Amino acid sequence: MEIYLIRHTAVQAPGICYGHYDVPLADTFTAEVAQLRPKLPPPPYRVFSSPALRCQALAETVATEILPDERLREMNFGTWENRLWAELPSAETAPWMADYVTLAPPQGETFGAVQQRAAAFLDELTATAAEEPTLVFTHGGTIRALVCHCLEIPLRNAFRMQIDYASVTKLQLQHGRWQLVFLNK
Repeated sequence: MEIYLIRHTAVQAPGICYGHYDVPLADTFTAEVAQLRPKLPPPPYRVFSSPALRCQALAETVATEILPDERLREMNFGTWENRLWAELPSAETAPWMADYVTLAPPQGETFGAVQQRAAAFLDELTATAAEEPTLVFTHGGTIRALVCHCLEIPLRNAFRMQIDYASVTKLQLQHGRWQLVFLNK
């Protein structure tokens, strides 16, 4: 089984905290799509996407049949959503940044919860293994959480991985074990 984790293209949200919030795409969308296409396998493939508009828009450039899945969303930042990072109270952000795996922003979710829901999606996907490759249009945090899950990397180390906009990360399941074929291509 081959899974291609694809991060959405760049957005216009300088300094803004966003996860579930739908932010506008950057003007570079068309150019990023052109650079992304050669990194993808040829059709046919199954296509899943986060319901976020930034992921759906990208998925629609390569497929017409797209299965949205809430478990592929970025982290929910709760009351921090759509606010400038610089304006968030440090009394809230400092403890969270020290332990984002188990602490949640006010009314948000932990990064551990992101990994649990993304891993549940992956488990369900592998239970219905298909011959064709699977494309998953999602977010940087979700990709990091999935790679950590598949490679048994401590989640606290997730942000040591760089995941660029419009990048592709390929995972392959062989003999019941996940292999990272490439990251952030």
